[in-house]
Amino acid sequence: MKSDPVLEYMHYPNRLTAVEGGLMLYVPISEMVKPTYEHLLKLDANTPFPFWAKIWSSSKTLSGFLTLEPHWIKGKNVLEIGAGVGLPSFAIAHLAREVIVTDHAPEAVALINKNITHLCINNMKSMCLDWNDFPDTVSADTILLSDVNYAPDSFGPLLTLIAKLMEGGAVIIIATPERIMAAPFVEALQPFIQRSFLHAVEEMESISEIRMLLLWK
Repeated sequence: MKSDPVLEYMHYPNRLTAVEGGLMLYVPISEMVKPTYEHLLKLDANTPFPFWAKIWSSSKTLSGFLTLEPHWIKGKNVLEIGAGVGLPSFAIAHLAREVIVTDHAPEAVALINKNITHLCINNMKSMCLDWNDFPDTVSADTILLSDVNYAPDSFGPLLTLIAKLMEGGAVIIIATPERIMAAPFVEALQPFIQRSFLHAVEEMESISEIRMLLLWK
């Protein structure tokens, strides 16, 4: 399945990198992200920081969970929202019926396209989508979100979208760091949480806790 064309260029240098499960993905070069961003900021003061340009602990945790419990995605239509690099989607694409990987940042989607082509994945497509204006035509059996609840001003639109997707019968799987500021977001989801557990992740000589949430109606 051909990916939607987004950009023919990418500002942030990337290289082929070994990630979880032996997967090889093109990932932004970490030491080049900050200087590239600072250069772009001089050209345009409104340039957003590329939070998408890193594989975060929540993304790794979500990928590991789906590897251990593949029944959530096996043979199903899967949608990842706010995917960034999209590690969870790439990790499970071989098991799913179809995977749609989305992010609001065009350059993130361009990198996803590059990895789809690199891995010769035929059942995956990318889309540049914002959860503040999510189309009714996009749906799936299983929805993946990792580390998306980091900005309180986005909680309202995101919760509205999650509720809408659950109304359509979707299972929502969320991986989120245990942040105090994110507590209201998780609290709002309590009526729909069918399963919740913590997973400890060691990264850069420190331990962080990732909360896994499974929701459905």
